[in-house]
Amino acid sequence: MQWWPPLLLGAFLAVCLPPSPLGFLVPLPLIWLSTQGGFRFGLLAGVGFWAVHLVWLPLSFVVLFETPWGAVPYLPLVLIKAAIWGVVFGLSRGKPLARAGLWVVQEYLTSLGEIAFPWGFLGYALVDAPGRVLSSLGGVYLLSLLVLLVAVALYYTGSRLMQERVVFSTYSLGLLGVLLLWVGLWVLPLPPTQGSATALLVQGNINPLRKLEGVSAEETYLELTYRGLQAHPEARVVVWPETAVATFSPTLSAFLGSRELLSGLETGLTNRTVRVVGGQITHYYDKNRLVPFGEFFPWSEALRPVYRFFFRAFGFYGDLGSRTPGTTYTPLDKYGAFICYESVFPSVARKLVLNGAEVLQLGSNDAWYGPSFGGLQHFQMGRLRAVETGRWLLRAGNDGVTAIVDPFGRVTARIPQRQAGYLAGQFALLGGLTPYVRFGDWAVVLAGALTVFGLRIRAKGTIV
Repeated sequence: MQWWPPLLLGAFLAVCLPPSPLGFLVPLPLIWLSTQGGFRFGLLAGVGFWAVHLVWLPLSFVVLFETPWGAVPYLPLVLIKAAIWGVVFGLSRGKPLARAGLWVVQEYLTSLGEIAFPWGFLGYALVDAPGRVLSSLGGVYLLSLLVLLVAVALYYTGSRLMQERVVFSTYSLGLLGVLLLWVGLWVLPLPPTQGSATALLVQGNINPLRKLEGVSAEETYLELTYRGLQAHPEARVVVWPETAVATFSPTLSAFLGSRELLSGLETGLTNRTVRVVGGQITHYYDKNRLVPFGEFFPWSEALRPVYRFFFRAFGFYGDLGSRTPGTTYTPLDKYGAFICYESVFPSVARKLVLNGAEVLQLGSNDAWYGPSFGGLQHFQMGRLRAVETGRWLLRAGNDGVTAIVDPFGRVTARIPQRQAGYLAGQFALLGGLTPYVRFGDWAVVLAGALTVFGLRIRAKGTIV
């Protein structure tokens, strides 16, 4: 087997996922990736995929920290993720149904544990398609399974059609049906939505390194909020991003009045979002899913020399302590507040809604992505949490993306990245539970059953 076909197929697949608008092409590389090869094929395809999908990591770290050492963590991460693909391909060699199921199962497994890194899910290819509404039934995992089964069906019907060389047959009708299904996911009409309340989202555009050096962002957020409320006095809730400030000025309550403020609060020990009314903190939420090797440092004793080396290479002297994670998923009154990295975990938003959240509020600081496309990729993945839970999403980012997303995943309001500003837009408080919120990750169970079924059968050739 030549090394370059799987490598190119993996890279092609990566180009089809967010933030690329080419999601409609994702079945093309998957026709081969979901049906061909074993461990070596999967490993090479994984290298091609992850090298492209995660290229924002070296691009952002090298620029942000002004050192080539920022690119070093990229290589082992790509190889580890690619090796997982190799295992999936090796276990399902010649059994496409098993591979489709096992692929989704491994996606789910990468969202578990302290060092979880749930990137690269195939279901995100549909984030710009109206068919993303199916995630309200079974989450992003149902979308991933659907994408894979479409690719397998295209391969099966197409190959049988070429073998029989009959224009009109059962396989030609099957191929047409699969194509119509895929097209339907991209043209499905969605009902309109209407907000009933106005939120003011503030984007400070503060350099995160300067904040680590003790530079205060309070004046920036106060000034932008004051200007925003002057222009939009109807706003009843103000949203600041992750770790926006360390304290709240007494002047804040003067112009907020009875309005609510949802803000990230830098406490040093925790990453916290608070609800402030009348100058007083009424509720708080501590981030549960911390960024591995960023907000907490696994195996710190064993890897202490390694950590110290990289801290100094990045310009930090002394040890960076791990934050303390939260222990509950409690809404801030009616607001399901979650923080940055947590937006790529479907379970986080689901738990907040189960506990009573009527709207999702995400504070993020994607300035760490620097000039790369990482921030856009992060935003596109997080959009799906609104659809899964059937809730509006208010997303305030330090340097963007600051946007409002409706329960069908449409971006109803947004401001440009990497500039200070504010965004006023409408949203609504909603009740009820989507099937995904009510029943959880049943699509993963279905994928597991498909894996077992696919491993037990084999049809002609390599087709299962």
